[in-house]
Amino acid sequence: MRLSAAVFFSASLLLPCCIYAKSPFDGRWDFATTGSGAVGANWLGVTEKNGKLDVWFQPTGGHVYQVPDFKAEGSHMTLNLSPASGNRPALVWELDAHGDKLSGTQKRGDKTTALSASRAPELNRPAPKGWSKPEALFNGKNLDGWEPIGDPSKSHWVVQNGEMVNQEHGANIRTKRTFDDFKLHFEVNCPDDANSGVYLRGRYELQLEYVKPGSEPPERSMGAIYGRIAPSRELPRTPGKWETFDVELVGRTLTVSRNGVMTIDHKKIEGITGGALDANEGEPGPFYIQGDHTGGLKFRNITVATAKR
Repeated sequence: MRLSAAVFFSASLLLPCCIYAKSPFDGRWDFATTGSGAVGANWLGVTEKNGKLDVWFQPTGGHVYQVPDFKAEGSHMTLNLSPASGNRPALVWELDAHGDKLSGTQKRGDKTTALSASRAPELNRPAPKGWSKPEALFNGKNLDGWEPIGDPSKSHWVVQNGEMVNQEHGANIRTKRTFDDFKLHFEVNCPDDANSGVYLRGRYELQLEYVKPGSEPPERSMGAIYGRIAPSRELPRTPGKWETFDVELVGRTLTVSRNGVMTIDHKKIEGITGGALDANEGEPGPFYIQGDHTGGLKFRNITVATAKR
């Protein structure tokens, strides 16, 4: 009798652990952008609380959004990412978890594409011992060290009066060099109704825009990490005037000062933003400037300092 009671008591202690076993999908996931599993740079964030899952999705473009329509059973998950609309079929993902990997398929109408993902790196890095001397990324004379992304014939980036100018809607432009942890400084002149962004490591967009006031939420406003982190304070709109940005990124930890005012103070970037070149978050990446939305933006005094370890 005593033995049976002891066994029952021990089993009762283990029961909650079994009932609330952690979902294999819990975490952040970076999807492959090259190879057989390529669908572009996508990201999935899954958080489990009290046995319930909260799912967020970052597609190749646009902003991260919550996914309300999904079903998870064991190591399989179905995500209804967008309903059918007009002639556009519904977008459905079927995923299977295998430890730190996900595999599955994307289905849209009669087209099926393979999916593969790895668990995103934590990137919890300590502050560096110091920083290198800032060096120019733009020499004010030509576009040496920069190259258009995609078709060069669509690039409208030129140098005028010592400034890097995107004359009209066209190609994005990137640095040929890649960077890990850094301090970036640049000055930008953004006209009214213009929309662009500077991508950090080619994956996280620092939004630059002066669209109609109130037309975008704070996390998509001037100086935000698009869809992810809103500035802590709103500064006056100054379209057509020069502004300064100082950006520090160590691992996922971001600090941004705009015109000498700290607007993002050591905040973690959860994952990539729309327009990311890839989802390889553990690797160095370039800076790139968006030119495929509107023209008219000007840049000058672009410098970078790198971390000393």
